[in-house]
Amino acid sequence: MQEMYGWIGEILPAEAAGTAAPRALAVRSRHAPLCILCRGGRRLCGKAVCPIELKARALISNSGAVMKTELSGSSPPSVFVGRYGYPKVSIGPMVPPVYGDTSVMDIPESWLFESIDSIVNYRYSLVRGTARVEVDAARRGGRLVDSLQELSMGTAPADAEVTFIKPPAGRISMDDNSQPFGPSAPLKQFSISSVKVDHRIEKAFYDGDYLAADALYELYNSGVEISKLQRAFSMGVFGVQKKRRLVPTRWSITAVDSILSQRLIDEVKGYETIDKYQVYFWKHQHNTFAAILIPRAWSFEWMEAWFPGTFWNQEGTSAAVEGDYEGYGGRKEYPGIGGCYFSCRLGVAEHLRSIRRQATALVVREIMPEFPLPLGVWFVRENVRAMFRKPHFEFDDLSSALRHLGSLLRVPIARWVSKSAILRDSILQRRIDEYTVAGGL
Repeated sequence: MQEMYGWIGEILPAEAAGTAAPRALAVRSRHAPLCILCRGGRRLCGKAVCPIELKARALISNSGAVMKTELSGSSPPSVFVGRYGYPKVSIGPMVPPVYGDTSVMDIPESWLFESIDSIVNYRYSLVRGTARVEVDAARRGGRLVDSLQELSMGTAPADAEVTFIKPPAGRISMDDNSQPFGPSAPLKQFSISSVKVDHRIEKAFYDGDYLAADALYELYNSGVEISKLQRAFSMGVFGVQKKRRLVPTRWSITAVDSILSQRLIDEVKGYETIDKYQVYFWKHQHNTFAAILIPRAWSFEWMEAWFPGTFWNQEGTSAAVEGDYEGYGGRKEYPGIGGCYFSCRLGVAEHLRSIRRQATALVVREIMPEFPLPLGVWFVRENVRAMFRKPHFEFDDLSSALRHLGSLLRVPIARWVSKSAILRDSILQRRIDEYTVAGGL
């Protein structure tokens, strides 16, 4: 097996690769020298599970069923829009080699309590057919675009038949944008049947004067899942007809989180502030999430601490702490910490609207080395939602709230304070208030 797959073959069981051709697997790692030296067995990166091995097992175990130029199965439904080469991008369906209820393969809202192995396997079970089109094809239409737009509005798995120009191949990418995606191949033919569209989304699709942001917010409030809105948004289903365009999947995920959270924030700003300091806490999959809500007008901060041995901090000797912040007026620049900022902001705004209050919110995340690989921003959104469903602690003053918050985290609270715009500002404001009460001003 080593002759077929190189060093990765040493760590895979024979049954995992017995039916896969060598071209089914290509490995790229941002820490290639370390990976070559380790070869999955010595865990030199500090992880309990080798992320390359995890992805390789899923990719190779599924490749036997898809290493051919024809594929049929039930799309969850799922579509993909690439970002490379924009404004000419790759689009196509995502189809597994099985029929039946495959919906779980593309509903991140249902993945929170799934194992990481299962999630990776879902993603690598979906085979992508790809064809290059201009992004304005969303408004011009065409056989492929029309079919994919219909599929993107689906509410249940749809039977699909795909013919590829050549057999699909997969790549195991361990770079900064490492998120699980299955094998892909250039698309020759594609047909679908039995598509059951969501008539709420379909209504927005046929309204060529309906602003995309308005359509998204109305559909969200009617109960359409975030992931379904992101899928339809990527295929240019929403918006004024003459302005519609395809949106790369990665961008559509962030755009929908951003648009919906901003609409919710606009609502939240009309509510009274909370009257006590609130602390929330949640641990899951070697990740710790915690939040402090402060009785002040809306502002928001999202921070992450990646411990040594984690994906973003392989060679560090201490936790790497970073974050981004917005005041009452919002922010204009894209956050350096990435799309997870908007996913977290959405979870916070949802909670505040549900209790009909506004607050200043700081949410922090600590990632342990045992967490093997990034899974996508949905992981942040769903964990923040879960955190706010748990009972919280209330305090009359900031000092007590910070002491409790510090007892829940591994990074010292002083480090969080030194990095957090909200905590520094809140401590300064408290000191000013105390000085004022004491008659100093």
